[in-house]
Amino acid sequence: MRFRATIENAPIFYRLIQAVEKLQKKCIMKFTETEMHVICNDDANEGGIQVWSVVKVDTMFTSYRIQSNANNAITLTLSTEALLSALRSSSSSASSSSVAAAIIPSYDADEVVMKLAKKNDQAVLSFEMYGMSRSGRRVRVAHDVRIDVMRPADSDKLHEPRCPDPEVHVLLPPLLKIRTIVERLRPLSDVLALRANNSGILQLSINTDTVKLETQWVKCGNPSMAKHEIAQNDENDDAEDILLNQPDPDKMFCVLVSIRSFLKFLSSHVVSATTILCLCHNHCAILYVYIGEIADAGGVLTYYIPTVIDGDE
Repeated sequence: MRFRATIENAPIFYRLIQAVEKLQKKCIMKFTETEMHVICNDDANEGGIQVWSVVKVDTMFTSYRIQSNANNAITLTLSTEALLSALRSSSSSASSSSVAAAIIPSYDADEVVMKLAKKNDQAVLSFEMYGMSRSGRRVRVAHDVRIDVMRPADSDKLHEPRCPDPEVHVLLPPLLKIRTIVERLRPLSDVLALRANNSGILQLSINTDTVKLETQWVKCGNPSMAKHEIAQNDENDDAEDILLNQPDPDKMFCVLVSIRSFLKFLSSHVVSATTILCLCHNHCAILYVYIGEIADAGGVLTYYIPTVIDGDE
């Protein structure tokens, strides 16, 4: 089993793991010949939220080499906090609490190599940073992250949640703006209602015994998501069947979610260029966070947030 790659886009990698770390302290990473997957599927997560992300290798890496007996795929589990710390060390923004920063308080890495290794009989994902200190000296900083390599049989059991066909897809406003609103709603309610229709209307609301608040956006846009639906629902014959069954464009569809879960999703604003919300009425919300514009996206984070039961709505 061999794996080695040069991280070409360390800032994007860092922001991706930064978003995931808000959700779960451990994650699953799967490397194949063409893709990197970052998965958070622990049922113990707040509100049952899951993340299944896919990033194209050429978006993130160069000099990418992988070899294994499992069709050249390697799946591992690791601490998101430790991985975030290693990626933070790859730039001059390294934390003052890190060992690297204590030895070399200021440097810029011009090459970051990530590889699979073994240290003292412990498998690690090793990060080697090569760069120049502010005083002009050439430096090398190493950072090891402990990992557990999953058996291929266990890796094969990993599957995204199966969901009904969404009734509506809507393009979200900038996530940072939504986050500002939801943070103000959080002290007032534990449950947030997400509503949308196929005429570009999006509503976020809370409804309790003491307060009822609603925020609405119009002209959000309703992109076609037929390709995603076909990928997740193999029983669908083709995209035409989906498009022919479009509901009444003015009918509102709703999913009630944990407001804390939704705030954790909104941490993905650090990587988002475009985000699409899909509602499976009274079942779940599916959110696609694209890395880059949709037409040439280098990857996508897919969030699954299940509905919650709330008698007030």
